[in-house]
Amino acid sequence: MTNITISNLDDDLQNQLQKRAEKHGHSLEQEITEILRLVLSENHQNPINLATLIENRFANFEDLELPEIEREAIRTVSIFAE
Repeated sequence: MTNITISNLDDDLQNQLQKRAEKHGHSLEQEITEILRLVLSENHQNPINLATLIENRFANFEDLELPEIEREAIRTVSIFAE
């Protein structure tokens, strides 16, 4: 195991880390280790692209045409006088 020293850590950041560690029942060291593990294990090669996911989901519906839905006219806003 390697030891890492972080110098000049902002007090606000340290307090946030300490609160997060307490919330998860970890020591400060355990919480920082878990944060690093989560961040470094994320898949940075293929980030999620919502537009691509939607396009792929509906790729097999090329010939499908949905009917146009008739809409009601916009209603006027009621004004209540006192």
